[in-house]
Amino acid sequence: MDRSCIFSALLGLAIAGLAPGARAAPLPASASPEFCIAAQQFLASTAMRGENRVFTDMPSYRHSKPQARPLRIYQVVTYAGSTPIVVSCKVKTAAQLRATYGPQAAGAQRSCPDLTRLVRDQAVAALRAAGEDAAAARAAAFVIDANEPYVTGQSYLGDFQAIYAAADGRVHLASPGLYQDFDAWYTRLLPERFQGQCYCHLPTVDYIEAVARGAMPAGATITAGEGAAVTPQ
Repeated sequence: MDRSCIFSALLGLAIAGLAPGARAAPLPASASPEFCIAAQQFLASTAMRGENRVFTDMPSYRHSKPQARPLRIYQVVTYAGSTPIVVSCKVKTAAQLRATYGPQAAGAQRSCPDLTRLVRDQAVAALRAAGEDAAAARAAAFVIDANEPYVTGQSYLGDFQAIYAAADGRVHLASPGLYQDFDAWYTRLLPERFQGQCYCHLPTVDYIEAVARGAMPAGATITAGEGAAVTPQ
């Protein structure tokens, strides 16, 4: 069994919650094509692996639309210098996977903030493993915003801050996304390319670690405009 199959099996166990207190398998590196495949599996509670394309220009990502059959998903990574700070995924909802491949194809739908919680926990674990207990404690205290997903691509592609300091001094992690409820009555009125979409912008493990260490400031503005830095600088 190759590594990708092993990862899928471990992630499937974590998603299904087969063992009380079971820990999720580590997420792949944010710049890896495996990342948004893992995001698809987690968000839709599925073992399905989509064909993922990682874009190296933002306009192509902006105009992309994931597909259910065959399952095609999309990814882009935003960098600050050589550090990946945000990974953006476009995947399909659990409801559309069930409608397309059968009721066993997917389970409960999860949210972008749910996935950000996994990312934060992975950063905390990495810092602890490196003996950086103070930074790990700071990262563990980062607040995960309960971002409500947008319903339009224009809103999803607006500028935002993935990590920012609030007025009370606490550091927050934002994960804006887009969600189209495939089970909604109006879905049949939408063009097929707009149905069952689930998009997320997520702060990376690298970014969370860097802010927790004090190596990078919170508050960078993330853009999906033409000048977005989507390759290492």
